[in-house]
This record gives sequence, structure tokens and C-alpha cells, in this order.
Amino acid sequence: MKILFIGDIFGQPGRTIVKDALPKLVEEISPDLILANGENAAAGFGITPPLVEELLDVGISVLTSGNHIWDKKEIIPYLSEHADGRLLRPANYPGAAPGHGLYRGKTRTGIDYAVLNLQGRVFMPSIDCPFRAADALLAQVPPEVRIRIVDVHAEATSEKLSLGWYLDGRVTSVIGTHTHIPTADETVLPQGTAYITDVGMTGPYDSVIGMEKGTVIQKFLSQLPARFEVAKGDVRLCAVLVDADAETGRASSIERIVRK
Repeated sequence: MKILFIGDIFGQPGRTIVKDALPKLVEEISPDLILANGENAAAGFGITPPLVEELLDVGISVLTSGNHIWDKKEIIPYLSEHADGRLLRPANYPGAAPGHGLYRGKTRTGIDYAVLNLQGRVFMPSIDCPFRAADALLAQVPPEVRIRIVDVHAEATSEKLSLGWYLDGRVTSVIGTHTHIPTADETVLPQGTAYITDVGMTGPYDSVIGMEKGTVIQKFLSQLPARFEVAKGDVRLCAVLVDADAETGRASSIERIVRK
């Protein structure tokens, strides 16, 4: 089974390259399941209900998110009303938060899968423990659902890697998001879990993690408030392709993919 996970879709440039490049990529690699992190789809901060539907319509089965999930106020009632929907928020937010962090579905060929969304705590908002949340979520997944994909939206490399080792053998893949910089440490851990610290951003790389360079640099120099604008140059789609055994859930390979 081939699983394509697209990194943080950033603003209009990210959405446009997904629409333009994904059909060719699907034709080339024939993925069984397409997932993506969409928390930055709305001008770099958050996502709106129309953008959720826009991204699902291009063939993405499930959208994960992270700390920016709450940035657009209209997404809060959407998460409440679509309790079984295909937009996830990190599962380890307190229980009163709208939405959910686990989705179970079937591919077009009938393969059961589960997607888990977690958020780190190091240099991030103080929320519940992602390790214990992972245990609680996995307890809800029936044993016959062998394909289990985890998006770990976190800042610290050590926290992501620790979660990778903690979940090795219990999930198919642990895929890091949030920092918008693709890492070169993709590997299959000893018990069969595919891992990468960060899949990277799908958006403009002639930027500071997606935003126009000059404004960000000036903010660092002055420490004054600034209005960030989404950059436009050097747009790339960054993703990983995980190949796994649908019967065992074990991954056999993980490969970085970049398209311009």
C-alpha cells in the first residue's frame, strides 16, 4: 500500500501547486491514500471551511492540522458540526475543544486505515501529553486496522524523534510537520514504523518559512509588530511516500518527494 503525505500547505501558492502537481504525481506513483497537513492553507494562518472542501476535492482523503487550527474563527463551528469529518485537530488539546484527532476510513480498494493527529509541547502551547494521547487513540483503533498514520506537529526534533521511537511497531508511520523545513532523516525504524522529523512545507521557499523575507527580517531587527504576507517565489510541493504492507501495517520504505 502506498501512502502519500503532503507537508504543510501554505497559503494560495501551496494550494495552487497541490492542484497543479497532484494529478501528475498520482499518475506517476498511484498512491492508495493521500493525506496532507492543511493548517496554514488560509494565507499562512489557519484554514476555513471552503478551503477544507477545496483541498478534499482534489483527492486528499484526510487533512491534519496543528497549533494554527484555531486561527480562523469560522473553523470552530465547522469542527463542532463535522465531528466525524476529515479535518483533524491535534488530539491532545483538552477534551472540551471542538473536533477530534482520530479518523478511521477505507481506501477505494477497501483497506482500513486510521489517521492520528498529535501536537508537541516543547516550545509550543501547553496542552495534554502527546505520548499518552497516542496511547489513548491507539486503544480506540481496532486491531484489524493495521494501517495507522500519525502526524506529529511539533517544534522540537527531540520530541518528534522520541514519539517515533515510542510508537515504533505500533503504527505504520510517524510524520513530523510544523517547522516547514524538510529534513533528510527519513528511515524505517526497527519495528517497521516509517519516520521523518519534518516533511517540509508545500508553498513558497523564497521566503522565511512561507512569509515575505523583508517583513520577517525587519521584525527580528525591530521587535515591533508586523503584518506578514505570504511569499510567492520558488513554490514547491513537499511530501513523503510510504510503502507499507496492508496486512501487517509495517512500512517497507519512506521516500521524500519534491515537485516544483
